[in-house]
Amino acid sequence: MRRVMLGVLLTGALFAMSLGGCAGEPDEGGEAAGDTYRIGAVLSLSGPQAGLGEPERRAIEMEVERINEEGGVHGRPVEVLFEDDATDEAKAVTAASRLIEQEGVIALIAASGTGQTMAVRQEVERAGIPQMSLAGGSVVTAQFSEWVFQTPWPNRIVVPFTLGYLRDSGVTRLGLLIDSGAYGKDGYDVIMAEVDRFGIEIVADEQFNRGDTDMTPQITKIRAAGPDALLMWAAGAEAATVLKNNAALGGDSPLSVYGGPGNGRIELIQGAGDAAEGFTFSAGKILVPEAYGVGSDEYEVTTSFIDRFTERFGVGPDIFAGHAYDGIYLIVDAMKRLPEGFTPEDLRDEIERTDGFIGAGGTFTFGPTDHNGLSEDDLTMYRIENGEWVLVGQAR
Repeated sequence: MRRVMLGVLLTGALFAMSLGGCAGEPDEGGEAAGDTYRIGAVLSLSGPQAGLGEPERRAIEMEVERINEEGGVHGRPVEVLFEDDATDEAKAVTAASRLIEQEGVIALIAASGTGQTMAVRQEVERAGIPQMSLAGGSVVTAQFSEWVFQTPWPNRIVVPFTLGYLRDSGVTRLGLLIDSGAYGKDGYDVIMAEVDRFGIEIVADEQFNRGDTDMTPQITKIRAAGPDALLMWAAGAEAATVLKNNAALGGDSPLSVYGGPGNGRIELIQGAGDAAEGFTFSAGKILVPEAYGVGSDEYEVTTSFIDRFTERFGVGPDIFAGHAYDGIYLIVDAMKRLPEGFTPEDLRDEIERTDGFIGAGGTFTFGPTDHNGLSEDDLTMYRIENGEWVLVGQAR
């Protein structure tokens, strides 16, 4: 009897091992059946661009929960592994390398900033996995890589749109105050290449660095040049200081300040307080989705995301949360279109085939030479009034 029972137990154990081996067999794409699909995310969760990275993290976490509640991808859950680059390019590279080499992620969402995005490019190209950038520098997709995609409206689209609005507002003499980081430098290059065709003269040209706490000297020089307005191109916490310094210097007549999408964040309103009043900037339509047209598909997608985000976190999403929403869904939507067993290269190819994807930031259509897929039609202008974003129209 003991020998019979032992034989039964051994047979059962071997059968179980056989079943376990089948369940864990890698499929053609190297993914084990029943495994999660792992995506890496390198975001600025600390440092000067933490105001970008934190809403991005919130949006991704919230939407991944929703994706998994609806069955994940091919019945498998999606898992996003987060790394903080601390708004530092070297740390972004280290984080990306760890996610790729140690965690085996199938795609990478990276990064919040233009400099960090460009820094990790070599890692994703070497590994052969797609990268979805949440940064707005033109260089991200203008310096083309088959592996790199971008969800924000790049400076090459936003700058001419903004300059058109300034021209139509009667601005002919303009002072510049530029963040010396990668996003600011990229914007500056586009400004200088485009400004002449809008009939605008640059009468002052100043910069500030990450971590600066007083821009009074730069603004004083700009005011002395007699511009009609000041154009600030920045994406960090320092932008609030610019607005406060400008208000303090101007008294009853501060310079009118304009900016781009890097300023479409709650952090700016909170940090600048009353000094933010009247600040006008270009960005996508997520901040006031009525700009899409009430009842449109874009309006429905965006308001649904806004409602979920607001209920979850007690505050509405800014444009950076929207960039992250678009980033995770552009990847997951492509994954769902592929059969099981896809490789990172298959995923890259399928992301590139995205056509008419409606996101929070606009409607994306990628192609073999266009990994951004947005246009000026996805932009509008805002002014901060009573601590709120208010639509002021579009350039003509």
